[in-house]
This record gives sequence, C-alpha cells and structure tokens, in this order.
Amino acid sequence: MASLTINGKTINVDVEDDTPLLWAIRENVGLTGTKYGCGIAQCGACTVHVDGVAMRSCGVTVAEAAGKQITTIEGLGANGALHKVQLAWIASDVPQCGYCQSGMIMAVAALLQEKPKPTDDDINEAITNICRCGTFQQVREAIHAAASA
Repeated sequence: MASLTINGKTINVDVEDDTPLLWAIRENVGLTGTKYGCGIAQCGACTVHVDGVAMRSCGVTVAEAAGKQITTIEGLGANGALHKVQLAWIASDVPQCGYCQSGMIMAVAALLQEKPKPTDDDINEAITNICRCGTFQQVREAIHAAASA
C-alpha cells in the first residue's frame, strides 16, 4: 500500500512499490489523461509533474513518487479554468489525434515554470516528446503564445 498525493488529494493505492506511477495513476486512481505510449520513458505521452518537475511516469515507481506532489493533466488548470498552455494549444490548433498532447502540455507547463520566456533552443532542449502526427510547428507556436500570455 502506497500513499500518493495526486492533484492535491492524498490517495492510497494497493500496488507493489516497483509499480510504474503511470499504472497507479491510470488503473488504481482512474485518471486516464496520462497516456501510455512506449513504456520506456522515451516518447513523453505519460509526462506528469512530480514536485513540479516534468517526469515520464512510466519510468518512475510508486515508491519514488510517494510523499511527493504529483500533478496530472487533470490537475493542471485551477478553479475550473484551463492552464495557459492548454488555452494556447486550443488557439494554435495543435492536436491532431491528441494522444501525445497531455504529456506534451505537461512538459511545456514545466518548461514555462522554469523558463517563462523560452528561446527556440530552450524548447528544442526541453521538449523531447514525440508527436507522430508531426504538429511540432504548432507546438512551438503554442509555447511562444503561452509564454506571452
């Protein structure tokens, strides 16, 4: 049994300590906005924030996440309002299939927290999530729009 704090709520999950955080979030807590993509922490579809840092939840164990603040896409906005990155995503018409989008949005939100006005080089270095639809130009446009919001 592990105690996780997800989107401000403490939740007990009955899983082994080495269970990937992704599976606890999706299967035990029922928050399905965090997606399974590759399972080897490469694609970024499963990105969440752990103590404010963007992390690929398929590569983080429940034991490593216990006692830390975990934020999923469902908890990114505040008081029923979308986060500025989510708003920029909509305005820039980023999603195609949408599968990678929650992880991409979480990675961008963490980048903007660290660097409120990122350069293209900052974006290239920090946003390594994979989008099979190839919307990278719209993603960059949305990042700059969110940084200006």
